[in-house]
Amino acid sequence: MDFQKRMIAVFIGSVAFVSTSFGQQSLKPAVERLFNKIESDIVTAAEAMPEDKFNFTPESLDIANSNFKGVRTFGGQILHLATDNIFMWSAITGDSVRADIEDVNGPKTLTTKKEIIDYLKSSFAIGRKAIATLTDQNAMDEMEYLWRKLPRLDLVFYALTHSNEHYGQMVVYLRLCGITPPATINQQ
Repeated sequence: MDFQKRMIAVFIGSVAFVSTSFGQQSLKPAVERLFNKIESDIVTAAEAMPEDKFNFTPESLDIANSNFKGVRTFGGQILHLATDNIFMWSAITGDSVRADIEDVNGPKTLTTKKEIIDYLKSSFAIGRKAIATLTDQNAMDEMEYLWRKLPRLDLVFYALTHSNEHYGQMVVYLRLCGITPPATINQQ
């Protein structure tokens, strides 16, 4: 069994436990909880970075033995994350993608903190709409995405894990700027 199928089996097994333990009859509440946590972590992290640091990259710190040449700026991380969100979630909803998206790095016209965060929030709104379409019956229905077919639930997982990967990068950028990520403040 390949990794992807094992992960789906683990997730569905977890949902079955949640369904049995808490009386829920669908995998959707588990997906929604994870989505809400990821969205909250990412949006609060984006809002925590001062606008004058949206062009920050670790390359500017000139850390010995590091290689940050050419990495995305903090704002670029957000634009990329939001753009991939839009691509993935729109594949599920069937919605058209914004005309000003030229590539995975997002619209070139978005440059201010407010514009970038608004774009990020709009990508999560599409995600919320996509998750609303998820049912136990259609979770394994195959969909077209990037010239291949994969189950709807795989695309949901991919969108969530991709967002969380970029959240991790955002956390590193925040900490390198002396900012504690809001999601961790209460854990200290």
